[in-house]
Amino acid sequence: MLEVLRHLIRMLLRILYRVEVGGIENFHRAHGRVLIVANHVSFLDGMLLAVFLPRMPLFVINTFMARNWWVKPFLRPVKYLTIDPTNPLYVKTLIRTIEDNELVAIFPEGRITVTGSLMKIYQGSGLVVDKTGARILPIHLDGPEYSKFSRLKGIVRQRWLPKIRITILPSRTIDIDPDIRGSRRRSIAVRLLEDMMRDMVFISGRYHQTLFEALLEARTIHGGSLPIIEDINRKQLNYTKLLRSAFGLSYALRKLLKDRAGIGLMLPNAIPTVVSFLALHLLGKTPSMINYTMGIKDIRSAIRTASIGMIITSRKFIEALDRQDVIEAVANDTDIIYLEDVKESLTVTIKLKALLSGLLPNFAWSLSQATDDPRESAVILFTSGSEGAPKGVVLSHANLLANRCQLDAVIPFTANDVILNAMPLFHSFGFMAGMVLPLVTGVRFFLYPSPLHYNIIPELAYDIRCTILFGTNTFLTGYAQKAHAYDFHKVRLLLSGAEKLQEETQRIWYEKFGLRIFEGYGATETSPVIAVNTPIYCRSGTAGRLLPGIEYHLEPVTGIEEGGRLHVKGMNIMSGYLMPDEPGVLQPPSTLKGDGWYDTGDIVSIDDMNFVTIKGRAKRFAKIAGEMVSLIQVEHLARCCWPDEDHAVVAIPDAARGERLVLFSTGDIADHGRMELLEMAHQVGQSELLVPRNMIHVDGIPLLATGKTDYACLLDMASSRFG
Repeated sequence: MLEVLRHLIRMLLRILYRVEVGGIENFHRAHGRVLIVANHVSFLDGMLLAVFLPRMPLFVINTFMARNWWVKPFLRPVKYLTIDPTNPLYVKTLIRTIEDNELVAIFPEGRITVTGSLMKIYQGSGLVVDKTGARILPIHLDGPEYSKFSRLKGIVRQRWLPKIRITILPSRTIDIDPDIRGSRRRSIAVRLLEDMMRDMVFISGRYHQTLFEALLEARTIHGGSLPIIEDINRKQLNYTKLLRSAFGLSYALRKLLKDRAGIGLMLPNAIPTVVSFLALHLLGKTPSMINYTMGIKDIRSAIRTASIGMIITSRKFIEALDRQDVIEAVANDTDIIYLEDVKESLTVTIKLKALLSGLLPNFAWSLSQATDDPRESAVILFTSGSEGAPKGVVLSHANLLANRCQLDAVIPFTANDVILNAMPLFHSFGFMAGMVLPLVTGVRFFLYPSPLHYNIIPELAYDIRCTILFGTNTFLTGYAQKAHAYDFHKVRLLLSGAEKLQEETQRIWYEKFGLRIFEGYGATETSPVIAVNTPIYCRSGTAGRLLPGIEYHLEPVTGIEEGGRLHVKGMNIMSGYLMPDEPGVLQPPSTLKGDGWYDTGDIVSIDDMNFVTIKGRAKRFAKIAGEMVSLIQVEHLARCCWPDEDHAVVAIPDAARGERLVLFSTGDIADHGRMELLEMAHQVGQSELLVPRNMIHVDGIPLLATGKTDYACLLDMASSRFG
C-alpha cells in the first residue's frame, strides 16, 4: 500500500513540478550504512526524497516542528523519527538510529533556510557523521525554495509550481585523524560536513550553460517585471525591458558587425554598456572590455592583442572623459561605432521586433546567432598593466558562471539585495561581482561611473538603500573618510579585493559604521574570485577560505620558509591568454603541474582550514644580499612609521647587493626619513634589510583606475633617477 501511495505522489509531483532527478546511479552505488544529507529549503523536501529515491529513508525530524498541525500532512507518507535537539542525549539516540538502519536522511542545517542559501551546520550533525562512520550521500534540492512551501516569502518570488531538480552526488566518507579528540574533533567534523555541502551546492550549480541562457533562466525564476539595473541617469530597467533593449540593439548592429570578429567596448558603468554586452552575445560576438584609463600605448597594444576590428563607444562619454586623443590615436587601427548613431538608425520595424523579443525572449534567443556552448569565450578582459604590457584574458561562459556558483555556495544573495557597483566593468572585480553575478541571481544593481567620487558614493548608497558594497582598500578608505555615519546603515555585506586590506581601513569601518569588511582574493584569470571571507568563516589578516571546486598547489620558493607560489585549477580558470607578442592566438593555462593549472604568481600560505594568507607577489619580492625581502612588508613598515601618509616600494637592480629598494612616500622623508624608518624597524623587530636606501617624496602615489598602485609608473620613475 505504501509503495502504491509513493508511486501516486511521485506521478503527481512530476506532473506539477516537472521534477528532474540526476545522479540516480550514485544512489545505487552507495552500499552499506548510508546517511543522506540534504539542504533544507522547503516543507516539500522530505516528501520529495521519500518518493523519488529508489528506497525510502528514515527521516530525522525536530520534535517541536513535527508537532505543528500543518507539518503533519507532509509526514504521513514518510518514515520518520522525532528528536529533541535540546536534550543532551539526542546525539546518542541519533547515532543508534543510524547504526540500526541502513538508510537514514538528515538535514544538517536543522531548519528550513530563511536566506535561500546554506545556513549553519549544527555540531550534533558533524558528531553523528563522525561517530557512525556511515557513507555520506549528498543530495541537493533546487527549486522548492521558490514554492509556496518555503520560508522565503518577501525574499524570492514564490509561486505554486516551480520546476524542481534533485541532484544525487557520489557518496563519500569523512576521515579525521584518530588522535584528534574532544571539541577540536567535533569542530573538524562540522567543517568537513559543511565543506561537503558547499561542494554539493557548487557541483549542482547551473554553470554548464551560457550567460544569456542563465539570464533567461533568472528572468523565469524572478519574473520579467523585477527591476534589475539602474544607473546614474536614474533610469531603471526590469528584466523584460533589459532584454528588449538588448535584442533591439542586436538587430540594429547586425549588418554593421556581420563580417567583424573582434569587437571592443569602450563604455562607462552605465545601462548602455550592459545592453551592448548582451547585444554582442546575441550576435555571436565576444566583447573585449577596453580599459579606457590606460595610456594610448597600452590601449593600442590591447587592440592588437585581441585583434579588435571595431570599437563601440559613445560621443558623450568620450567628451566627458576628455579622451578624444584615444579615438584619434586608434582610428587607424580599428573602426569606431558611436551608440548615438546607432540609436538614430533604429527603425519602426526594429522597435517592433525588439518589443516582441522582450515578450518572448526564449524564442527570440533561439533564432539569434548566440552560442549555446558554455565552453565558448564570453568576454576578453585585460590585465591591469601594473607590471608590464596588458595581456588579454579569455573567459568562457562556464568560467564566469562557475565562479558565480562558487560564490553562491558560500554567500547568500537574494532579490532583496541592492548592489552598488562603482568598480569599472573592464575590471574583473567590477565585471563579475558588479554585473554578471547580479544579472543571473536576480539582485538589483546600480552602476556608477567612477569609484573616485568619495563624496558622492556614500550618499548614493544611502539613497538607493545599498545592501552590498565592494571595492578596493583605497576606495573603501576614501568612502569611510567622507561618509556620514548613517550612509551605510543598510549595508549587510562589505567586500574588499584587488589589493591588500589594511588594518586601519577595517578599524574605521567598524568604529564608524559597525561593519566588518570581508576580504577576498582572486585574479582576472580566475573569473576572478579564488578565496573570500564570509559571515560564517572569517579570519582577520587572511583573504578567506578557498572557494569550493578549486584545487591548489604551493610551489616551494627559495628563501620563503612558510608557504609557496600558488597554483590553482578549477572550472573558473580562464580559457587562456592572448599575448601581446602573439595577437589572436589563444594560449591555454598550463604550469609544471599540467594543463589547466594557473600560476597566480602570488606567494601565499594556506592553513588546515584552507584560509589563504597572502605574503606578496613573486614579483613583489626583492633579493638583497642573498635574502628574500617582501616589498609588502616594507610598505607595511612605512605605514607603521607614518600612518597618515601613502607609501609604495619598488626594487631596481643593484650591482653590489643584487637589488635596491626605493620608497615613494607622500610624507616628509627628505631629512630624517631613513633614520626614523630604521628606528621603527628595531621597535617592531624587523630586519634592517626592509629599510630602503633611497626615498622619494611625491605629492600622491599614482593609481590605476582599479585603485591599485601603478607600480610600472613608479618603476620607471625609480629607474630614471637611480638606474
